[in-house]
Amino acid sequence: MNITPRVRLSANSAIQPMITRTPYHRAVRWHPKDEEMNQQQPPLSIFLTQNAFVRMCAHAGSDLDNEIGGWMAGKYCRESQDGTPFIVIDTILPAVYTEQGAAHITFTGDTQIALHNHLEEHFPEKVFLGWYHTHPRMGIFFSQWDTWLHQNFFPETWQVALVIEPHQSIGGFFIRQHDGTLDQKKYFGFYELTNKRQRSVVYWRNMQPADESIDEPEEVTSI
Repeated sequence: MNITPRVRLSANSAIQPMITRTPYHRAVRWHPKDEEMNQQQPPLSIFLTQNAFVRMCAHAGSDLDNEIGGWMAGKYCRESQDGTPFIVIDTILPAVYTEQGAAHITFTGDTQIALHNHLEEHFPEKVFLGWYHTHPRMGIFFSQWDTWLHQNFFPETWQVALVIEPHQSIGGFFIRQHDGTLDQKKYFGFYELTNKRQRSVVYWRNMQPADESIDEPEEVTSI
């Protein structure tokens, strides 16, 4: 396959965060309905645009028998007042050249090169913030293989992973603790970026809004 890499795959190690205000004022917080998980404070705040959420869910629903996935990009930031880190996911890149099956997905070398080249060409001001993949009929958790992929492809503490179960319409983010460790069974919610006048697009059954007045979308049975 004639694909020429134009970027170094280890470039993320030199990335400096953008200093800005955390956009709480235009975001809706979604947290797990599970009481034990809800009590856990996420080590990193994740802001997800509505367009990014819809694109990932649409991709997740395109193959209900095999694991599929892609990479998430956007901005790595620090709060200008207290230096607290957060990320803003606004760009979704479905992975190409993957090896996949009913219970696994592998990002090949060609996958890495193609996605890095695409980001550099079309979104040079953005960085890779992590990855997403599906667990058809398996639930939300991190397998040993998922952990290996995460450690080797996305080693930064601010890079995250999202697991979606399209049959049950559930999903959750996996985030490293400040010491770099990651719990394979504990997932977190996120902030949906909106101007609060828009109707929410989040329909995952295992998530609920912190603000009970938020207008949730009607249940989605297929994508």
